[in-house]
Amino acid sequence: MDYMARHTDMRLDPRLLMPGVKSIVSVALNYAPRDRIPKGEPQLAVYAYGQDYHDIVRPRLHQLAAALGIEHYRAFCDSAPVLERYWAVQAGLGWIGRNQQLIIPHAGSMFFLGELFIASECDHYDHPLPSRCGTCRACLDACPTGAITVSEGGQPQIDARRCLSYLTIENRGDIPSDIAALMHGTIYGCDRCQEACPWNRFATPTAEPLLQPRPELLLMTRERWSQLTPEQYRALFKGSAVKRAKYEGLMRNVRLADPPPTPPLEGVRPTPAPSLAGRGVNSFGARGKGQGAGDMPRTLNTVH
Repeated sequence: MDYMARHTDMRLDPRLLMPGVKSIVSVALNYAPRDRIPKGEPQLAVYAYGQDYHDIVRPRLHQLAAALGIEHYRAFCDSAPVLERYWAVQAGLGWIGRNQQLIIPHAGSMFFLGELFIASECDHYDHPLPSRCGTCRACLDACPTGAITVSEGGQPQIDARRCLSYLTIENRGDIPSDIAALMHGTIYGCDRCQEACPWNRFATPTAEPLLQPRPELLLMTRERWSQLTPEQYRALFKGSAVKRAKYEGLMRNVRLADPPPTPPLEGVRPTPAPSLAGRGVNSFGARGKGQGAGDMPRTLNTVH
């Protein structure tokens, strides 16, 4: 995750990404699935079911700019050092949950985010929403590795070294054995915290054809995953975000997520696996510099 430490100045001041930016339009695109991989089979995070979201959101941002008659702008979707969730909060789209996901009221957290940086003032600006998580601990309790915690000061934290989303996608090295023992069929990303979030009871399936899973993906079984060849991988995930993990990373996850059972030694009684303990130490959170000061850009939102 070295990229998180790069271009900090741009993350904190969008004027360095686009000189003259006056307003930020924050958008959200629903990806909640209509169909899911059957339970009991190896699982992918549902955001990766369809085509790569970068290739879906960016063209629509350009369409939005054209529809608004905006000529001088920049469009972003997880493609530049932009604090997307921070600006989505400032634009009033939702609030950041304890699992560090943006939660949109009465819609949930299964949304892709994007931004238009524009060089003009708008006639209306939205305002941040207060958190509505209350005392809920559903996402903390659902995390299989204990990656989500709350500090003594009450701030939520995520330890990337224990997070299955990071370990199965961005991580190119080995996955620690104590974490691997808790993967339970997770082979790309992890949705446990989102599935546990009460706000996702309001999620409605997306009607976007490009975000629907391919039929062949829904037919994948443990046996087929274990026998997946590089050629089959390229065909199955053509134009998909899953390619970020690369073939080697995905097959590492497949092997670890469903390892073959080890028969106990004769005459030796098997003992239960030790429980995982640990506190998170690495927070993904960040605070924008200069909020409300000087000529920093202001925000508004749209949800689809």
